[in-house]
Amino acid sequence: MPINILMPALSPTMERGNLAKWLKKEGDAVKSGDVIAEIETDKATMEVEAVDDGTIAKILVPEGTHDVAVNDVIAVLAGEGEDVSSAAAGKPQPSSKPAADAAPPAAAHPQAAPSASNGASHAAPSAPAHDEGRVFASPLARRLAQQAGIDLGRINGSGPHGRVIARDVEQAQAGGALKTAPAAQPALSAPPSLSDQQIRALFKDGSYDEQPHDSLRKIIAQRLVQAKQTIPHFYLTIECNLDRLLAAREQINAQAPKDKDGKPAYKLSVNDFVIKALALALQRVPDANVTWTEGALLKHRSSDVGVAVAIPGGLITPVVRDAHQKSLSAISHEMKDFAARARNRRLKPEEYQGGSTAVSNLGMYGIKEFAAVINPPQATILAVGAGEQRAVVIDGKIEIANMMSVTLSTDHRAVDGALGAELLSAFKLLIENPVMMVV
Repeated sequence: MPINILMPALSPTMERGNLAKWLKKEGDAVKSGDVIAEIETDKATMEVEAVDDGTIAKILVPEGTHDVAVNDVIAVLAGEGEDVSSAAAGKPQPSSKPAADAAPPAAAHPQAAPSASNGASHAAPSAPAHDEGRVFASPLARRLAQQAGIDLGRINGSGPHGRVIARDVEQAQAGGALKTAPAAQPALSAPPSLSDQQIRALFKDGSYDEQPHDSLRKIIAQRLVQAKQTIPHFYLTIECNLDRLLAAREQINAQAPKDKDGKPAYKLSVNDFVIKALALALQRVPDANVTWTEGALLKHRSSDVGVAVAIPGGLITPVVRDAHQKSLSAISHEMKDFAARARNRRLKPEEYQGGSTAVSNLGMYGIKEFAAVINPPQATILAVGAGEQRAVVIDGKIEIANMMSVTLSTDHRAVDGALGAELLSAFKLLIENPVMMVV
């Protein structure tokens, strides 16, 4: 019997790959262990070895073909003693050997990933052309059908075991008979992730310690997955000059009233200015102060700014309500109180729920620039990097300035690129001219 060579799975999560290059051509003899092709994934290029001896009878997927599904037949191998032309045509070659001595199905496997070869075994020659709604077709036939707008499931396949080939698509396009339209199928769900057992199997026993998830970490994980799966993120980055802000901050803190013990009434941080500037920017660009729902945009009158606070085992985002109306010192006091109670898990739900936007600041950790994940149902979040001295061009001269990179993540359904850019421009103007925050 001809032996099908299938598209191998080079990793447990691989679903498709590119057939980059054939190292053997039709008519070439191969032995078990010979490298016959190169497969590309999004992570690496791997070599594929033949498992059985034989002759390449037919190459079904030409090199350079993209998005070949795992387990698609990419070539046919004629076993030892078989007629190559018969194997290429998909016709079983009679054998004088007993059935017990017949060659087993071949498997192609990546040379550098033996653990993945278990997922690359070959289908039996009698595999049906349809399996649980899946239509088996050559890559060329799939491409031709897509270009012609013809449902593959309605084409009668004339290839081996009912497989749809290019000739079948061409006949259907020319007016050939089509099958009755199949009933609507439910949408395909996302491929399942690796189970805990599969993940543990990748690591040596005794090489790790297990720390069970608490309820907070589970909720954070669920919300992050929800955010990345349901919100189309769009990112915008801008540079802000902090020289005036740092000078104003130093002057304000120096003049803060002190109690009898000499403790200042407040000590403003750069983050306090960031919260205030973002709140005011949302008032200046009200179309960006929104939340997406399937029926309408919720346009908020107030700028309620959530602020990410790191706590043991995760993070939480308390919300500064009406931040556009509060003084910098009031914002500073509120954030110190929130941070202290958050670390002791003493925040009330109404203190961390809602909010029209959020700030995530990793500048204190020396992070120059990053993009934050939106906290549903908010439509924006501002990621703030470290303020640092950089060489910049000012009035045609190279000077040293304190610069800060900020990245706005937006829900593209609610805030598009131009609107997000307008919001960032308003934020930059306020940060670079802090006196505008107190008038």
